[in-house]
Amino acid sequence: PGARGGRAVADLLLGKCSPSGKLPVTFYRNEQLREMPPFTDYSLKGRTYRYIENAPLYPFGYGLTYGDTFVSAAKAVRDGEDILVEAEAKNTGARDTWDVVQVYCENVGSLNAPDHPRLAAFKRVFVPAGGSVKVTLTVHGECLKVVDAAGKLVAEGRIALYAGMGQPDARTAFLTGHECVRMTAD
Repeated sequence: PGARGGRAVADLLLGKCSPSGKLPVTFYRNEQLREMPPFTDYSLKGRTYRYIENAPLYPFGYGLTYGDTFVSAAKAVRDGEDILVEAEAKNTGARDTWDVVQVYCENVGSLNAPDHPRLAAFKRVFVPAGGSVKVTLTVHGECLKVVDAAGKLVAEGRIALYAGMGQPDARTAFLTGHECVRMTAD
């Protein structure tokens, strides 16, 4: 952490600043590690948050702060090939905090889509204690497509979007106490 690392950790532990990092990987349970495909198998089946079959210990995108932040409302609006997501982030906690609003995309009914929604946009926001902020995120058109068997990006299935402070899964909802807001874009 360098010369100032100790002070930075102390500031976090003493609540002088609020942590807001999110996991860039999935933390699996021990029994899940035994079921993983061999390291030489490069398919993603059974790996990553997009293909995991059982609830992980800590999911991709999960993280806590000293506030109690969540997305209370969101709507999706088409903008050409892209979709604009307008979300309201609330903090019902007693401390100001930074957090990360995350938008996940699911191609409902697609045969080529991953098993679970995938991260399509995110933005770090400051949310005051007891307050809320509005944030706009852009989900680019290519994030709305899936890769077919020929390796081409194709528009397939109905688009469902989820906005929250983590993944739209039961484990994240249990850990944070908040579910993601589901939207569709017409």
